[in-house]
Amino acid sequence: MKRPVKFILMVLSLVMMLSLFTNSVFALNYQQLQIGESSFETFEEVRANEADYLKGMINPDTNYIPDPALDTYPEGTTWVYRSAKMYSSTSAGSRMNTNILVYTDAEFETKDDALKYLQDLGLIDIIEEAMGSIVLVTPQTTVSQTRTGETVTSRTFGANDQYAYYQLQSAMCNINYSNRATGETYADNRYYGGLTNRYLIAIDGGATFFNNYIASNMDYVSRLAGVLVINGKMDAIRKVADRVPAYLVNPDPATVEKYKAANAVNASGYIDDKALYFNQERPLQQVLVLEDESPDLKAVVADAYYNLFVKAMRNAVVQAGLYTASTPYSSYNFNQAPYSLSPRNAIFDGRTTDGLNIIEHREDRFADIKTDSGEYIDVWWEILPDEVLDGTALDGTIPLLLANHGGGDDPVQFLDEIGWLNVAGDERIAIIAPRHQEAYARGIDILPELVKYMLETYPALDASRVYVTGYSYGGNETYKAIKKGTSLFAAMAPMGSTSDANEDWTPEDTSLELPYLIITATQDFAAYNTAEGRINDNCVGCIQKMLGINNMDEVEIDFAKYPISGFKADRYYETVLNGEYTNHAWFMLNDDGVPMVGCNVTEYLPHGLYQEYARMGWDWLKHFSRDPETHEISYDLNAR
Repeated sequence: MKRPVKFILMVLSLVMMLSLFTNSVFALNYQQLQIGESSFETFEEVRANEADYLKGMINPDTNYIPDPALDTYPEGTTWVYRSAKMYSSTSAGSRMNTNILVYTDAEFETKDDALKYLQDLGLIDIIEEAMGSIVLVTPQTTVSQTRTGETVTSRTFGANDQYAYYQLQSAMCNINYSNRATGETYADNRYYGGLTNRYLIAIDGGATFFNNYIASNMDYVSRLAGVLVINGKMDAIRKVADRVPAYLVNPDPATVEKYKAANAVNASGYIDDKALYFNQERPLQQVLVLEDESPDLKAVVADAYYNLFVKAMRNAVVQAGLYTASTPYSSYNFNQAPYSLSPRNAIFDGRTTDGLNIIEHREDRFADIKTDSGEYIDVWWEILPDEVLDGTALDGTIPLLLANHGGGDDPVQFLDEIGWLNVAGDERIAIIAPRHQEAYARGIDILPELVKYMLETYPALDASRVYVTGYSYGGNETYKAIKKGTSLFAAMAPMGSTSDANEDWTPEDTSLELPYLIITATQDFAAYNTAEGRINDNCVGCIQKMLGINNMDEVEIDFAKYPISGFKADRYYETVLNGEYTNHAWFMLNDDGVPMVGCNVTEYLPHGLYQEYARMGWDWLKHFSRDPETHEISYDLNAR
């Protein structure tokens, strides 16, 4: 099942990029990956080497330091393997790095012994393919026992290892953190950290430690997208604190019941020789149970990774500090709980298993569309189903989405975390995702040209079903895109973003209608006034403006009478997303009964990427089409 990832990119340091920004004419030169050599180090070597490595690889002028959270981390207990290719910390792309934590009470006399242990489990090949790190952890407490007159010394996990776990978690998840007061940039998260793709393997004494001290703590277990627990016990008083995909080998029946309860399972079955328990509505919430006195550990690890782990991810989306405000490192990035458990459409060698091709383009095709300072877009990603490339899709049958990432995001990481990769795989849509961090000022001009390029290049794309979306700063670009590109788009769905209604993004052709849905949340500063518990004035202004564009009457605003939205819509729905957060959706209908303008608000979420956003957006966007000749909007209630 190995699918080796093959990339040919070489990273440019941030200082090189900054030097380019001083030129009068230049492209953006964004590099998604940093490529070096794989390494295996003791934890002490990691702390000694990481700052210099990052200076040489990323930016020699940055003051990198080891994360102070780990200053008292127990010595002689931990090793770190880093793959040769990793997502670069020059953007939020580093959140995609895979982390596999391995907890075991096996003892290693040398570093070579520790490396061989990981090799024998098959993990080195896995992480080189996945891109990221393996962190191998052993106990810090030494115990002595006398047996038949001989004293035997060994290490065992205990409560003190729980705090070490917390230290490690805080540092690894602290993605792209810098201490503004001191000007120091913490190195550990950039060197071997990650966020969304975190998995844990616990073996023997490490399994018992995990069950008792990690699985029982919501802040810890809710950051893990999957766990493999081999031969562990669990104290009667302990419970599994949050849902987590779990593969249990030789567990006792009581432990199985605790994992089943945490995952709210309501269905069962089996896969090969494993018992299966799962939640029918949210099948990621599953428990696999294997009974085998002598399991082939390498085979079990591969099974857990490819058939459980890579199907799940975690997003840090809930209000910061909700459950972690009193912890020592509560000010760190993403120090919040619970992380949201969501499906993952994993990429192997530039392709997903459901047949999406993730293709990077670098060319000067659009070099004539520059900002005042000479910037232009020369990097973009095309997400294309197999049938578009192999010619099996009929001409004009595949919808196209223009998707704009937010400030600091990587285009693919944005698509991954907000859920568009899942939607594209399920619904067979194509996506163009430009990297335009410094060229937003020309969104009015360039974004329609990107769409035209795609339609001209790929005959399978449907010119009547082209949609535009974006998050945060990319959401603002979504508004700009419609000024000159109105006739191209069948509908728009900005997310976590508004634009000043007085800004010049009104469609040049005022005769054209354009369906509109704004998606935001109650802790999202970009479109919501959290202090007053309502959508903010810019959001109201955009809704009113889009009503006018669609030849509909403005709504009367009264937040006292209509909390959150401020208006009474023609239709309103209240649902629960992913079994966790309440969502409110309002829609205004035109004279033909079509929901042309909508507002969607999810409770408790801050400004951040949430997997459910893409699904909500698509479930509305897909009903609309625009005739390429007459430019008339049509609505199909039964669109799939």
